[in-house]
Amino acid sequence: MGEQAIGGTERDEARLFAALRARLDGEVDHSPRRRAEYSSDASNYRVPPAAVVFPRADEDVAAALAFAREHGLPVTARGAGTSVAGNAVGAGLVLDFSRHMNRVLDFDPERGTARVQPGVVLSTLQRLAKPHGLRFGPDPSTQDRCTLGGMIGNNACGPRAVSWGRTSDNVTALRVLDGRGAERALATDPAVVPGLPEFTRSHLALLRTELGRFDRQASGYGLEHLLPERGGDVAKAFVGTEGTCGLLLDAGIRLVRLPGATVLTVLGYPDIATAADDVAAVMSCDPIAVEGIDSRLVDVVRAHRGTVPDLPRGGAWLFVETAGATADEAIAVAGRLCGAAHALEARIVTDAAVAATLWRIRADGAGLAGRTPQGHPAWPGWEDAAVPPERLGAYLREFADLTAEHGVDGLLYGHIGDGCIHVRLDLPLADAPERFRAFLFDAAELVVRHGGSLSGEHGDGRARSELLGVMYPRPVLAAFAGFKALFDPDGTLNPGVLVEPSPVDADLRVAGVPPMPPAGGLAFAADGDLATAVHRCVGVGRCRADNRAAGGFMCPSYLATGDEKDNTRGRARVLQEVVCGALPITSPAVAESLELCLSCKACRTDCPAGVDMAAYKTEILHRRYRRRLRPVDHYTLGMLPRWLGLATRMPRVINTLAGRKLLRRLGLRAAGVDPRRPVPRLADRSFRRSLRAPGFGGATVTVSATASTGRAVTVTPSAGAASAGANPAEGNERPTVVLWLDTFTDAFAPEIAEAAIRLLESTGHTVVIPRARVCCGLTWISTGQLDGARARLRATLDALDEHVRAGGVVVGLEPSCTAALRSDLPELLPDDPRAEPTAKAVRTLAEFLAGLPGRRPPDRSGQTVVVQPHCHQHAVLGFDIDRRMIAETGARIVEISGCCGLAGDFGMRAGHYGISAKIAAAGLIPALEQAGEAAVFLADGFSCRTQAAQLIGRDGVHLAQFLLDRRAGGGQSPNGSVPGGI
Repeated sequence: MGEQAIGGTERDEARLFAALRARLDGEVDHSPRRRAEYSSDASNYRVPPAAVVFPRADEDVAAALAFAREHGLPVTARGAGTSVAGNAVGAGLVLDFSRHMNRVLDFDPERGTARVQPGVVLSTLQRLAKPHGLRFGPDPSTQDRCTLGGMIGNNACGPRAVSWGRTSDNVTALRVLDGRGAERALATDPAVVPGLPEFTRSHLALLRTELGRFDRQASGYGLEHLLPERGGDVAKAFVGTEGTCGLLLDAGIRLVRLPGATVLTVLGYPDIATAADDVAAVMSCDPIAVEGIDSRLVDVVRAHRGTVPDLPRGGAWLFVETAGATADEAIAVAGRLCGAAHALEARIVTDAAVAATLWRIRADGAGLAGRTPQGHPAWPGWEDAAVPPERLGAYLREFADLTAEHGVDGLLYGHIGDGCIHVRLDLPLADAPERFRAFLFDAAELVVRHGGSLSGEHGDGRARSELLGVMYPRPVLAAFAGFKALFDPDGTLNPGVLVEPSPVDADLRVAGVPPMPPAGGLAFAADGDLATAVHRCVGVGRCRADNRAAGGFMCPSYLATGDEKDNTRGRARVLQEVVCGALPITSPAVAESLELCLSCKACRTDCPAGVDMAAYKTEILHRRYRRRLRPVDHYTLGMLPRWLGLATRMPRVINTLAGRKLLRRLGLRAAGVDPRRPVPRLADRSFRRSLRAPGFGGATVTVSATASTGRAVTVTPSAGAASAGANPAEGNERPTVVLWLDTFTDAFAPEIAEAAIRLLESTGHTVVIPRARVCCGLTWISTGQLDGARARLRATLDALDEHVRAGGVVVGLEPSCTAALRSDLPELLPDDPRAEPTAKAVRTLAEFLAGLPGRRPPDRSGQTVVVQPHCHQHAVLGFDIDRRMIAETGARIVEISGCCGLAGDFGMRAGHYGISAKIAAAGLIPALEQAGEAAVFLADGFSCRTQAAQLIGRDGVHLAQFLLDRRAGGGQSPNGSVPGGI
């Protein structure tokens, strides 16, 4: 890893941590890969730990702490690692509570209370409480992955803290281990901590005048809760100590009652500062959430997602949620709000789906704000400053002047009702310490002038602890140190944070990272180089969330294993170690990290920071193996189209051999394929070989009436010379469309190509297929054989160029191949002027059909359709048009969110069968089993259909077949048109 965290040789460290492992029921991991994964949280800081511990119970926590004290190691507690201030990284032992200590120990709906372990994810608790009309009040945007322990550490808030309070307001009791391993039950009795009553009495004046001045004064320790008039609440004072005073074992919390109904109102203002000026009028209507969004953030969302719901006129908006016992009551309050506010325009949103989409803009803010409007990387660091709400408008105007003066920019959003603003800025990390430190200290002085706090909810951590001297006088800092000493006199717990802080510019992750010289791989057009690209991951951790209910696909292997190594962030952290020179690209740690990446591309869309791990994996494999001996599956699965071209010449022989168990198992082992996998059966005759002519440039492909049974396909010369190079707009009664005949459709499912041709011809188009056996190169791309992929893509450009230059379109049937032409082609051939126009000419079947006038969808009323969108379609092409087209048929749609688990060559490779099947068991298989045999399984992806067929014997159909299948009401009319149209 480039440094020794605790000294000694690797053998000494192995013995040391073997001794720790023997004391625990949980796991201990000090491997280079694991240390890389936990070297950062969601902040700018990188501090590789000596080892990561996954405690299973209280005893493990105590044993790990005792071991650390024996060996002089610091201890840092960690939940989901979504802290943006650098308060979840440390050089000694990092204790990850999220893997095992994640149970709700007690839940009492009558009393509205719960007791939880620190690793419980907030959304898990919310799902448990919701049927009882309850919830935990604070709800940070990371609620689908952040843990209660992390929220207690940072005193997290979220949009609805304006009504339901911060985490400290909702904690009733805590059970902790202090820095010396003593268990403390913290509630409202200060005497449980020796010396605490005396400490409080000696600091009464200081606590009353300097702390707790406004709700979002989160910087430093919340010692105001120790005051007699505030109940002398030690548990509340412990909240927000960022792991510096104790290790949480469990927490008693109170829950709030859900309102009967809520409604969202969107208020438009000229700018965010003017919106902040209106906060008093908005708050007069007792909202339960008030969030501010700058128009530039909405522009980023629009670019990321393609569209957002219509917003009122303005350059900034307040999202205000009001509540009532009934929907009418909530709407009535919203009406009063519209009258009280001074907005340019207001809109009450009653559609729950639209409201959820709008709230997602705010939830994704941390990731989407990772790029400035100019496309520069933006970072946390001055992330969540807060001022009293009545000062917020003035503060924001001066803050805009300050950022302009320092030449930094970023996107604003945040909790306007509380006076807390989030912003990510293109901070000059590379210029640390000069410009970086100068900006942070000037920003601190500005917020203090407005009576504010350096942090409003995320804690101080490594990002702001050094700045506490700007905010507080020396006696307050001394009081903080004295409070910590009561709990952790030896400074074992999270040193460098809050008390005796590390410099704000120490241990910055990206400082000094050089650009990666090109190596003949991907262009990384949006980032410039691999080093910049992998640092897109700032650690927001969306990849840790199970967001399948919201249509997400990201990190299927993580959802199956729960291991940080198997999510996008964990892999990005390892690759960041590669680009900064701490890990060689040939390290086993890199191979281990990428081993279970399915290259599903879902992170490209689902990650708000736009991390594209499939591309990074491709580039790493390219650099690692270029001109070197590769794993055997790179030659077999990675060059599969080449071998299928040979196999389709003798399909019966291949199928016979594959059907012999011993031969199949030996052959698969030799090919690097998991022997538990059946071999997909080749069609008796591939589509190309079923043609009656060997080549057909300048010909029309026509499927005969018997095609559905005997696959007799004829090629007849086109009277209009409708060749692949003909201009569809000149001299042709029937415009020409090129059908992209991918290798998998050709070899395994020619009936899909036949159905597509019938469908396309029914629209009045002439269908042509390139004479050459062209390929998108996807299997070469996924195995990092980029030179081979480029050769195939150049041949593709040669075959399609005339058609594309004439304004023609190319229709793909296999989503992964279509996505490769759309996205990978420009990345691999950025200097070829044909690449971008060809990529833009590529359409999915649904995209092509949706653009035709006069469509009449076939009637599938009463039919249930289980739909498995392909991951690459979800990530690159989008599934909205397909979804609408299926819905137009009247069918009842059951849509599967998440990967099928086969994912091209992933589920075929040796050792992957188990994880592939486990992924399928989380989505694909239960959806099909619950829908029943009568339901149609619709999946355009060959992998998706193959997985279902191999695991549960369920055959699938393609969209083209669904629209033509006689059993579903389709079929061929005497004149060759499709009944019902399309």
